[in-house]
Amino acid sequence: MKKIGVLTSGGDSPGMNAAIRAVVRKAIYHGVEVYGVKYGYAGLINNEIDKLEIGDVGDIIHKGGTKLYTARCEEFKTPEGRQKAIENLNALGIQGLVVIGGDGSFRGAEKLTELGYPTIGVPGTIDNDIPGTDYTIGFDTALNTVIDAIDKIRDTATSHERTYVIEVMGRNAGDIALWSGLADGAETILIPEEEHHMEDIVGRLRRGHERGKKHSIIIVAEGVGSGPEFSQRIKEETNLETRVTVLGHIQRGGSPTAYDRVLASRLGANAVELLLNGEQGCMVGIRNNKVVHKNISEALSETHEIDRDMYRLSQELSI
Repeated sequence: MKKIGVLTSGGDSPGMNAAIRAVVRKAIYHGVEVYGVKYGYAGLINNEIDKLEIGDVGDIIHKGGTKLYTARCEEFKTPEGRQKAIENLNALGIQGLVVIGGDGSFRGAEKLTELGYPTIGVPGTIDNDIPGTDYTIGFDTALNTVIDAIDKIRDTATSHERTYVIEVMGRNAGDIALWSGLADGAETILIPEEEHHMEDIVGRLRRGHERGKKHSIIIVAEGVGSGPEFSQRIKEETNLETRVTVLGHIQRGGSPTAYDRVLASRLGANAVELLLNGEQGCMVGIRNNKVVHKNISEALSETHEIDRDMYRLSQELSI
């Protein structure tokens, strides 16, 4: 294999640039040319593909977002779109592709593999919802962004003796909510993987208020529902002064943490190794701090599981 491509797709996540850098430099170290595809799968179809040199990925390891940009692409979901993408890659002599992104991006990689085009997936999403890896690139940075925000909100919640509902991202996965809630001592954590009952939430708030607690923090994962709606219901049922904060896309940005930079570097480099060793249709991941790889189709057939021991711990510590 003498030429490979790399793209980022779906939602951006901190550490994607570190992964791009690792792919480019690892490949060049082994004498392989690297081509960057702009705007994800749309770039494959529109032939927005440029050769990358070592200097092109200098000074990006510490930057959030993605140097290659990202976009959604409906055309790639069609057989004609995918065939056009492969034709553009073949015309440039690109023999393999590294796809950095979440489950939607992996499904695109799976389709390319089914058509005989060697593709390796690198999990890049703040949601941490990809089976086959303990952590995805960007999760740690997003988590620390959320924790910093909650710390600040707790200051004003204490000063004004208020209950705050904080809505965090994560789509249908509750990892950001669970980890940030446990790390910040939230009184209640609502995640899509576990049922919740409003009477339990209200009861916990009332018990806390009766023993003299002046403020509370409630973390709501976006997959559960709307933060503002929960805030309004709590205010109506408890008569406590309640405020809501929706953190939104601030969670996707920012300089990646040391953990995300190292994780991205390890996974990006391993993806290149897999291509050079003739592997295809795989995803790379981290298990017990060891880099592993797994069949993409197998991973996509599984369901992401929350750490329920951690969830139970959060409930025990929030009495």
